[in-house]
Amino acid sequence: MQPPDETLASEHASVEIAAAPEAVYAMVADITRMGEWSPEATGGAWLDGGSGAVGDWFAGHNRTAAREWTRECEVAEAEPGRGFTFVVGGIAANCTWWSYEMEPSATGTKLTERWWIVNKTPALAAATPEQFAGRVELTRSMLTETLHRIKTAAEATPAGQPE
Repeated sequence: MQPPDETLASEHASVEIAAAPEAVYAMVADITRMGEWSPEATGGAWLDGGSGAVGDWFAGHNRTAAREWTRECEVAEAEPGRGFTFVVGGIAANCTWWSYEMEPSATGTKLTERWWIVNKTPALAAATPEQFAGRVELTRSMLTETLHRIKTAAEATPAGQPE
Protein backbone atom coordinates (compact mmCIF):
# COMPACT_ATOMS: atom_id res chain seq x y z
CA MET A 1 0.00 0.00 0.00
CA GLN A 2 1.47 3.31 -1.06
CA PRO A 3 1.29 6.50 0.99
CA PRO A 4 -0.79 9.33 -0.44
CA ASP A 5 0.94 12.28 -2.09
CA GLU A 6 0.25 14.52 0.90
CA THR A 7 1.93 13.23 4.06
CA LEU A 8 3.61 14.92 6.99
CA ALA A 9 6.40 12.33 6.88
CA SER A 10 7.13 9.16 4.96
CA GLU A 11 9.93 6.59 5.09
CA HIS A 12 10.53 3.12 3.64
CA ALA A 13 13.17 0.42 3.40
CA SER A 14 13.44 -2.94 1.62
CA VAL A 15 15.29 -6.22 2.02
CA GLU A 16 15.61 -9.44 0.02
CA ILE A 17 14.60 -12.55 1.98
CA ALA A 18 15.23 -16.17 0.98
CA ALA A 19 11.68 -17.25 1.89
CA ALA A 20 8.36 -17.40 0.08
CA PRO A 21 6.11 -14.30 0.17
CA GLU A 22 3.41 -16.31 1.99
CA ALA A 23 5.86 -17.24 4.76
CA VAL A 24 7.02 -13.64 5.13
CA TYR A 25 3.41 -12.46 5.22
CA ALA A 26 2.60 -14.97 7.98
CA MET A 27 5.40 -13.48 10.06
CA VAL A 28 4.58 -9.78 9.68
CA ALA A 29 0.81 -10.28 9.94
CA ASP A 30 1.24 -12.07 13.29
CA ILE A 31 1.31 -8.91 15.40
CA THR A 32 1.96 -10.98 18.54
CA ARG A 33 5.48 -11.63 17.15
CA MET A 34 6.39 -8.02 16.29
CA GLY A 35 8.53 -7.73 19.42
CA GLU A 36 10.87 -10.38 18.00
CA TRP A 37 12.22 -7.98 15.40
CA SER A 38 11.14 -4.41 16.12
CA PRO A 39 13.45 -2.25 18.24
CA GLU A 40 10.38 -0.44 19.63
CA ALA A 41 7.26 -2.62 19.31
CA THR A 42 7.09 -5.34 21.94
CA GLY A 43 4.12 -7.20 20.48
CA GLY A 44 0.40 -6.94 20.25
CA ALA A 45 -2.90 -8.56 21.11
CA TRP A 46 -5.95 -8.91 18.89
CA LEU A 47 -9.06 -7.16 20.19
CA ASP A 48 -12.63 -8.49 20.12
CA GLY A 49 -11.68 -11.81 18.53
CA GLY A 50 -9.72 -10.26 15.66
CA SER A 51 -7.33 -12.42 13.68
CA GLY A 52 -5.77 -10.10 11.12
CA ALA A 53 -8.55 -9.46 8.60
CA VAL A 54 -9.22 -6.00 7.20
CA GLY A 55 -11.18 -4.05 9.81
CA ASP A 56 -9.80 -6.05 12.78
CA TRP A 57 -8.23 -4.12 15.66
CA PHE A 58 -5.28 -4.90 17.90
CA ALA A 59 -3.50 -3.28 20.81
CA GLY A 60 0.12 -2.63 19.84
CA HIS A 61 2.57 -2.43 22.73
CA ASN A 62 5.74 -0.33 22.50
CA ARG A 63 8.72 0.56 24.64
CA THR A 64 11.69 2.90 24.48
CA ALA A 65 14.25 3.74 27.14
CA ALA A 66 12.06 6.70 28.13
CA ARG A 67 8.55 5.21 28.20
CA GLU A 68 6.05 2.44 27.41
CA TRP A 69 2.73 2.85 25.60
CA THR A 70 -0.05 0.97 23.88
CA ARG A 71 -1.99 2.12 20.83
CA GLU A 72 -5.04 0.58 19.22
CA CYS A 73 -4.54 -0.11 15.52
CA GLU A 74 -6.86 -1.15 12.69
CA VAL A 75 -5.90 -3.51 9.87
CA ALA A 76 -6.29 -1.70 6.53
CA GLU A 77 -4.87 -4.38 4.21
CA ALA A 78 -4.50 -8.13 4.68
CA GLU A 79 -3.57 -9.90 1.47
CA PRO A 80 -1.53 -13.06 2.19
CA GLY A 81 1.75 -13.10 0.30
CA ARG A 82 1.30 -9.51 -0.89
CA GLY A 83 0.62 -6.93 1.82
CA PHE A 84 -0.26 -6.23 5.44
CA THR A 85 -1.03 -2.66 6.55
CA PHE A 86 -2.35 -1.20 9.78
CA VAL A 87 -3.19 2.30 11.00
CA VAL A 88 -2.52 3.62 14.49
CA GLY A 89 -5.82 4.97 15.81
CA GLY A 90 -7.77 3.48 12.90
CA ILE A 91 -8.46 4.26 9.28
CA ALA A 92 -10.94 7.05 10.10
CA ALA A 93 -8.31 8.92 12.16
CA ASN A 94 -5.82 8.52 9.25
CA CYS A 95 -2.76 9.11 11.43
CA THR A 96 0.26 6.78 11.36
CA TRP A 97 0.34 3.95 8.80
CA TRP A 98 2.65 0.92 8.78
CA SER A 99 2.75 -1.27 5.67
CA TYR A 100 4.60 -4.46 4.75
CA GLU A 101 4.68 -5.29 1.04
CA MET A 102 5.89 -8.60 -0.36
CA GLU A 103 7.01 -9.10 -3.96
CA PRO A 104 8.27 -12.40 -5.36
CA SER A 105 11.94 -12.12 -6.27
CA ALA A 106 14.72 -14.32 -7.63
CA THR A 107 15.81 -15.10 -4.06
CA GLY A 108 12.32 -15.46 -2.57
CA THR A 109 10.75 -12.19 -1.45
CA LYS A 110 11.48 -8.50 -1.60
CA LEU A 111 9.96 -7.12 1.62
CA THR A 112 9.34 -3.38 1.84
CA GLU A 113 8.26 -1.72 5.07
CA ARG A 114 6.61 1.70 4.70
CA TRP A 115 5.69 4.23 7.38
CA TRP A 116 3.82 7.45 6.84
CA ILE A 117 1.91 10.07 8.77
CA VAL A 118 -1.10 11.89 7.35
CA ASN A 119 -2.47 13.38 10.60
CA LYS A 120 -0.50 13.64 13.82
CA THR A 121 -1.48 11.50 16.78
CA PRO A 122 -2.00 13.49 20.00
CA ALA A 123 1.55 12.64 21.11
CA LEU A 124 3.06 13.86 17.83
CA ALA A 125 0.84 16.95 17.86
CA ALA A 126 2.36 17.87 21.23
CA ALA A 127 5.93 17.41 19.93
CA THR A 128 8.17 20.31 19.01
CA PRO A 129 9.35 20.48 15.38
CA GLU A 130 12.72 19.15 16.56
CA GLN A 131 11.09 16.24 18.39
CA PHE A 132 8.98 15.42 15.33
CA ALA A 133 12.09 15.44 13.11
CA GLY A 134 13.82 13.20 15.64
CA ARG A 135 10.92 10.76 15.50
CA VAL A 136 11.15 10.61 11.71
CA GLU A 137 14.90 9.94 11.90
CA LEU A 138 14.42 7.25 14.56
CA THR A 139 11.76 5.55 12.45
CA ARG A 140 14.06 5.58 9.41
CA SER A 141 16.69 3.61 11.33
CA MET A 142 14.11 1.30 12.91
CA LEU A 143 12.74 0.26 9.50
CA THR A 144 16.12 -1.07 8.40
CA GLU A 145 16.76 -2.83 11.71
CA THR A 146 13.29 -4.41 11.74
CA LEU A 147 13.64 -5.70 8.17
CA HIS A 148 17.03 -7.26 8.85
CA ARG A 149 15.67 -9.02 11.95
CA ILE A 150 12.70 -10.34 9.94
CA LYS A 151 15.12 -11.56 7.26
CA THR A 152 17.26 -13.35 9.85
CA ALA A 153 14.23 -15.03 11.43
CA ALA A 154 12.69 -16.02 8.09
CA GLU A 155 15.90 -17.53 6.79
CA ALA A 156 16.85 -19.30 10.05
CA THR A 157 13.82 -21.56 10.41
CA PRO A 158 11.42 -23.32 8.04
CA ALA A 159 8.67 -20.91 6.94
CA GLY A 160 9.97 -18.30 9.40
CA GLN A 161 8.23 -19.97 12.34
CA PRO A 162 9.56 -19.67 15.91
CA GLU A 163 11.64 -22.65 17.03
